[in-house]
Amino acid sequence: MLARALRTHVVSLARLFGSARATPGVTGRVDSTPAGATAGARSTPGPGTRATLESGAGVGARATPEPGAGTEATPVLGAGVQPSRRGAESRDAQMECEPECRVLSIQSHVVRGYVGNKSAAFPLQVLGFEVDTINSVQFSNHTGIHDCIKDGTVGYAHWRGQVLKSDELKELYQGLRLNDITRYDYVLTGYTADKSFLEQLVGIVKDLKKQNPKVIYVCDPVLGDKWNGEGSMYVPEELLPVYRDQVVPLADIITPNQFEAELLTGRTLNTEKEALEVMEVLHAMGPHTVLITSSDFIPSCENDLLVVLGSRITCKPDGTNSKEKIRLEIPKLDAVFVGTGDLFAAMLLAWIHHHPDNFKLACEKAVSAMSHVLKRTLSCAQAQAGGGKPRVAELEIRMVQSKRDIENPKVLIQATTL
Repeated sequence: MLARALRTHVVSLARLFGSARATPGVTGRVDSTPAGATAGARSTPGPGTRATLESGAGVGARATPEPGAGTEATPVLGAGVQPSRRGAESRDAQMECEPECRVLSIQSHVVRGYVGNKSAAFPLQVLGFEVDTINSVQFSNHTGIHDCIKDGTVGYAHWRGQVLKSDELKELYQGLRLNDITRYDYVLTGYTADKSFLEQLVGIVKDLKKQNPKVIYVCDPVLGDKWNGEGSMYVPEELLPVYRDQVVPLADIITPNQFEAELLTGRTLNTEKEALEVMEVLHAMGPHTVLITSSDFIPSCENDLLVVLGSRITCKPDGTNSKEKIRLEIPKLDAVFVGTGDLFAAMLLAWIHHHPDNFKLACEKAVSAMSHVLKRTLSCAQAQAGGGKPRVAELEIRMVQSKRDIENPKVLIQATTL
């Protein structure tokens, strides 16, 4: 029955597109090569037509009739207009495949809004990456941060969904492994709420690094945050030693916020000097690139700013290491957004890839793109709120509307080299 349905579907397609032929006896195949033509050749318009191919035209391009011919040849599926030799060469050049860069992203997923993989996949794809996603959770919407902000205006009142179990993660990865489709250039991880799941994730990253020692692991160690000076974890405390002892040593790039950096190192950050010292501790744990985000250890007269500190260790050809440290100041916006850390980690991955020898510029582009996205989000939310305080649904990141800024961000925030 399935074979019959497929044949019926193929025949319907053949009728729809004219001269495309359903090949008798071959289930589910359309032979679109005209009789007598070599494979890959295009059908030639009949008498009285002139073949033209506009730049970028594909299926649906039309052959333009010669004056007075009165006929118009419409290409069919898989068959087009015979271009000139120069046009064919131009089209072949356009069809060349660029080297593929593939990311495995293991994070949360929401149906509505942007956190986890919803925040990471789109900007990475816009910036030229193939992104394979495994969703650690699948929720209707983000769970908000009611436990951290008491007035309850930042989170949704309700959410529903499922949590992926460690054995289910293992099964998904085994499927990829059995088909030999686990060649990745980057691994990106974010929110995980279960210890066994996180330990299974560690095993996956180790296996990927064994297959490809050059794979780069970007880890956003989602543990908690500070609100009004008070730190609070929003994952079980039993995850902390797994992050500290197993995940961070595997990571190449980590993006903890101030509170997470404190948890991972057991130190308190009150000054920029202390933060720079903590970054050295984190380097010693394994990662060559560390960015501490959302830092608020700045003078009270400047409390309308957030500070991002970055540090990278690069191995030079002579075997010695060079260190680069930068500082970026970001104007605060009068709103609380969710999913920004996930977005930042993804864009940092992308811009470090595109500017491997310019750490400062990569960070400037990642932070500036964030600024563009959040400004647009707040502006749209305020317009929707009609002068009132925007609701949580109105403050969901305007990702698609910000595509151009993600793709080619104007650098608004300059980094200072320390």
